[in-house]
Amino acid sequence: MTIILKNKHTLKLGDFYFKCCIGKKGKSIKKREGDMKTPKGFFRIEHLYFRKDRVKKPQTYLKCLNIKKNLGWCNDVTSKKYYNKLIKIPSKFKHEKLLRKDNKYDLFIPIKYNYSNPVLGNGSCIFIHLTKNYKPTAGCIALNKKDFLIMLKLLKKNSKIKIL
Repeated sequence: MTIILKNKHTLKLGDFYFKCCIGKKGKSIKKREGDMKTPKGFFRIEHLYFRKDRVKKPQTYLKCLNIKKNLGWCNDVTSKKYYNKLIKIPSKFKHEKLLRKDNKYDLFIPIKYNYSNPVLGNGSCIFIHLTKNYKPTAGCIALNKKDFLIMLKLLKKNSKIKIL
C-alpha cells in the first residue's frame, strides 16, 4: 500500500483521505538541511516509534519501537557516520530529540529519504508525525492523532510514500 501526498493539505491511503500539513516552504526535489521543505519523491518508510508512557501500542503491521529518553536522530552535517540515523544521546553531534515535551513525536514514522548512504546536507529527520493545529512543519508530514491511528491500521511493512 502506498501513501500519496497529493498536495500540501491532503494525504491519501487507499480509499482514505487525511488532512495533513507539510514543510513551511512547500515541497522540493532539491531538499537541503534546514530549508523547511518536504522532499519530493517515492520513499520507503521505517518502523513506528511511539511513546509508551503517553500512548498504548497502536494496532499496526509495522514494527513498533518505544521512544526512550536516550534516543535522538542525527542532523549534524559534519557527521558522515551518523547523519540521518537514529543515535543514542547525549551525543557530541547535533540531533533532534525524540522524547519531546510536546506531543508531536508521541507517534512517528521516519520516511527513508536520504537514508541509505545519506548525502551530508541533503536533509534529515523527515518523519510522518502528529499535529494538533496543522501549522507548517520543518519538512515533515503531520496528521492529527485520530487519522494517524487509522493510517497505522492500513499500513503494511512494505508500504511506501509518494510525495508529488
